[in-house]
Amino acid sequence: MIWLTWRQHRKQALWTAIALAVLAAALIPTGLGMRSSLEDSGLGACLRKLGDTQLVSGSGCEALSQRFDNQYGAMPFLAILFVLLPVLVGLFFGSPLVAREVENGTHRLVWTQGISRRRWILTKFGLIGGVALVLSVVYALGVAWWLTPLTANGLGRFGYLLFDVQGVAPIGYTLFAVALGILVGTLSRKVLPAMGISLAAFVAVRVLVETLARPYFLPTKTLSYAIDSSLLASRFNGSWIYQEGVRNGLGELVLPDGRVSCNTDGPVDSAGCVAHFAQQGFGPAPYTNWQEYQPADRFWTFQGIETGLFLALTALLLVLAVRRIRRIA
Repeated sequence: MIWLTWRQHRKQALWTAIALAVLAAALIPTGLGMRSSLEDSGLGACLRKLGDTQLVSGSGCEALSQRFDNQYGAMPFLAILFVLLPVLVGLFFGSPLVAREVENGTHRLVWTQGISRRRWILTKFGLIGGVALVLSVVYALGVAWWLTPLTANGLGRFGYLLFDVQGVAPIGYTLFAVALGILVGTLSRKVLPAMGISLAAFVAVRVLVETLARPYFLPTKTLSYAIDSSLLASRFNGSWIYQEGVRNGLGELVLPDGRVSCNTDGPVDSAGCVAHFAQQGFGPAPYTNWQEYQPADRFWTFQGIETGLFLALTALLLVLAVRRIRRIA
């Protein structure tokens, strides 16, 4: 079975190795460059000094951060490409695993030998899944290393797309994609339709989990501080901010999706700034900036919950695939 599996999937393995080599050739030089710039500019030391503090005085590391953004601001868009890697493994390893046998008619020979259908599918999934597991671990570690300067500079590991390409979550996504491709292949019995349906189903499940499930894994926390406070909310602590705004003395959200700072060095003092804000019809004082967020230290908890969810889906899909294979004539 090991030799047969290698013979059937050696082309996919070769192209996967080439893709990883190209990915490494792009990530290593740019990753080293970003890390060098982070330390040489003094931004790294500044961020370490801030740590995970929620409220900071002054401008923090904004000036240094802006210089870093001017140089590497386009790099986060590459995360879009990284998100596609798990589903590609599922499409090219999982979808053809059963569909190609049935489409070519070779299943009549394979499934009439001394190995049962159940042992055949479990062995092949074990081998393909093992390779996918190793690939996803290497991929997640490499991308996490590359993203570290960007996430430290205010993006945070909770950011959309960034959460999905680091930690242990890519392992769950990859194994889920392989199992999904196998199950769809048993239903469609043709390779190309199986790949198309698997892609659509994978995207749909990922979007549903990211938008409808992930935000509710744990209860949120809130942060409030006066608009004339000498402290401001830090954007470098890695928190996942759900929403923010300004609330009046009655607790009403009078300025959604924004914040106000009256502690400035301009011609208007803080008391005059607050009075001017009150004249805009926002209700009674005091006015406070407000945030609803998930703390950065919950990153690994969220990673574990989401990975467990996709591993459970993987097991379910595999059980359904085994049952479906038994019914193929």
